[in-house]
Amino acid sequence: MIRRSLIDLLAHIRGGLIVSCQALPDEPLHGSEIMACMAHAAEIGGAVAIRANGPGDVAAIRAITSLPIIGLYKVDIPGFDVYITPLVEHAEALVDAGADIVAVDATNRPHPEGTTAEFIAAVKAATGLPLLADISTYDEALAAQQAGADIISTTMSGYTPYSPQQSTPDLDLVRLLASTFGPVPPPLGARGLPVLAEGRISTPEEARAALDAGAFAVVVGGAITRPQQITARFVRGITAPIN
Repeated sequence: MIRRSLIDLLAHIRGGLIVSCQALPDEPLHGSEIMACMAHAAEIGGAVAIRANGPGDVAAIRAITSLPIIGLYKVDIPGFDVYITPLVEHAEALVDAGADIVAVDATNRPHPEGTTAEFIAAVKAATGLPLLADISTYDEALAAQQAGADIISTTMSGYTPYSPQQSTPDLDLVRLLASTFGPVPPPLGARGLPVLAEGRISTPEEARAALDAGAFAVVVGGAITRPQQITARFVRGITAPIN
């Protein structure tokens, strides 16, 4: 498999919609074949990349599309809260399955294999792929950049106890990170860092607002690929009391 450079990958996803195609074991659409179909549908709809969980899903999606794949591997490790690609071996499995970018939990929480910075360095050394850091706060983003992350995503905002707990996208964080890390590609002598907006983006209007806030690209998952969540939102809408 030909590996694409970070520059080529960024050129492909800039300003676009990345669709997260994931279904956990207790969800009706769980299964690699189903997720591959979901990714195919997303591609037909205009998605510029796919975010996928686990080597099985990544391999199945890679078999049907040439779109860039952001691979992650959700695994529960006893005694640790981090669960997005928590071990180097998980990152290596994603590479073997065909991922173009490896996403890891870069929050300021204990990791099974050293500090967050040590883990980021180890994953980059082991895989040779661009690394996407899923963060929840501004300070975590700065630390991830210093550790060598190639892309930052606001994925974990609202999912750590010390980040803002809100039902809407954390556009304030997107805006702050975009203004801090500057344009991509950066001016000569600087290091721009692309910021992806991810988390609780439920409508096209919110996705547009994320880009307007400075996001390099937007990641949407449940609002597109989890029909049980979509259905529940409609049910709440039609059964809410009318004032």
